[in-house]
Amino acid sequence: MGLPGSGKSTIGRHLARLWKLRFVDTDHVIEQRLGCSIKAFFAAQGEVAFRDIESQVLAELLQQDQVCVLSTGGGAILRAQNREVLKARSTVFYLQSLPEDIARRLRNDTTRPLMQGDDPLKRLHTLLQERGPLYLETAHYAIDAARQNASQVSRKICMQAELAGLLPGHGICNAIED
Repeated sequence: MGLPGSGKSTIGRHLARLWKLRFVDTDHVIEQRLGCSIKAFFAAQGEVAFRDIESQVLAELLQQDQVCVLSTGGGAILRAQNREVLKARSTVFYLQSLPEDIARRLRNDTTRPLMQGDDPLKRLHTLLQERGPLYLETAHYAIDAARQNASQVSRKICMQAELAGLLPGHGICNAIED
């Protein structure tokens, strides 16, 4: 988990391939369920309606017994029930990224409703101020993802997972390429 644009989906897919697990992006599951983009749903129904569906999807996914790599939307932690179920039913890695790095990466992205407007960097700073403490409260591990590529961040997560006994420790982390 982490701010919008912190690399959750990219790194999640990378780790899922490496660990030979299924990758699930909650935003994609939500879009499939809605039959439209999150941006369109946000515009038509608003954020509260979106967060209701997001909570339902997250709870359903975390009730499954199948192990997977799960990427949540950046705002999934806004609701206490989501934080509680994430903490209890998963191992949470918080990708700590700098708003400046994210703004640079997202400068041409028009798909993220909360990133639209005149000053995305200011919005990212506001989101970090609001959500940062919630990410830290929910996370089992905070991973410094600032100014690093997906392979570097994946390697950090993989090594932390191995140290924590979440992986079989057979040098699986060595398979990550730069």
